[in-house]
Amino acid sequence: MSIGRVQSPRIIRIGGGVAKETAEVLTQLGLSKPLIVTDRNLVELGHGAKVTDVLDSAGISYGIFDGVVEDPTDTCLEEGLTAFRAGDYDCVIGLGGGSPMDTAKAVSFMSANSGHVRDYKAPTQIDRCGPPVILIPTTGGTGSELTRWCVITDTVKTEKYNLSGLAAVATAAIIDWEFTVTKPWRITADTAVDSLTHAMEAYVSRKAFAYTDAFALSAMPLIAKHVRAACMDGSNAEAREGLMLAASQAGMAFSNASVALVHGMSRPIGAHFHVAHGLSNAMLLPAVTAFSVDHAQARYADCARVMQMAQSDDSDAVACGKLVEELRRLNEDLRVPAPSEQGLDKQRYFDTLPLMAEQALASGSPQNNPRVPTAEDIVQLYKDIW
Repeated sequence: MSIGRVQSPRIIRIGGGVAKETAEVLTQLGLSKPLIVTDRNLVELGHGAKVTDVLDSAGISYGIFDGVVEDPTDTCLEEGLTAFRAGDYDCVIGLGGGSPMDTAKAVSFMSANSGHVRDYKAPTQIDRCGPPVILIPTTGGTGSELTRWCVITDTVKTEKYNLSGLAAVATAAIIDWEFTVTKPWRITADTAVDSLTHAMEAYVSRKAFAYTDAFALSAMPLIAKHVRAACMDGSNAEAREGLMLAASQAGMAFSNASVALVHGMSRPIGAHFHVAHGLSNAMLLPAVTAFSVDHAQARYADCARVMQMAQSDDSDAVACGKLVEELRRLNEDLRVPAPSEQGLDKQRYFDTLPLMAEQALASGSPQNNPRVPTAEDIVQLYKDIW
């Protein structure tokens, strides 16, 4: 029997309107002065006020750092650290999608660990914890609120770093799907496919075990059922709630079973061409699945069946073929562009492929894949999706 090792937040509150309990969670943890880490767009949308109004009513003082950028960089992190050190803060609240939540995690653990963030990239485990981190997701995709991972981009080396360990696990997660009703089509689609990739890769990962399987198998059908409806109607409460729950379940799955080849290849696309993480995952998922299915047919067939992309009496081989076909159809329905349709420079893209393949392998994620690729395999997959 395989041995599973699970890390998760001490407090998890989930449901519509649960953000109103933020002050109560802080009090429960004995905390009294948070720095809220977010981005300006979320502040303009009024999401920041949904949290600060609660803190104001409870008489809790706070600071705000709203300088987080998409795909947060080491320089963005340093700005956040400066803001944290400038006040007498006893915790960090990460409010937003993956970028603010990952930045909040990094602000916390880098306030307690010396050096540059690149010194701690995976496989290093960051176990020296900083101040408590409370994460409040607003997108329902990354699952960062429940994971032991975060990602920071190095502006000098043009590389996205995987950072993991106990110090990257939130103290509390407050998961309120009501934040997501303002998400536009593109972000809804991309974050949902990000969640789907988390769940599928956790299920087929070489590090999967029974505990993570349960979360992955629960998340996949929720995403397959609700993603199209959420894109078509942002106010669809059932669909929004389903996707937020699935994102959290998929986060628990991949946090403890790890991701695989899609994520390994996705990060370099984001680092070099500034493609949003969920979108680059979506670009890759059908092709990488087709590359991998023959090496874990039973597992991929389970994915197809649980999402009702295949019949229960289909053979594993037939179910795998239907899975690849349906993932491609999903991309069509969600209007996922190929890299060539996203405005990427073709010559630069192809010139960068050897470096991207090297960085993908160095991340460690491809080694969890059912079919472990060579650098040449990865280059070919990048060419295939162009």
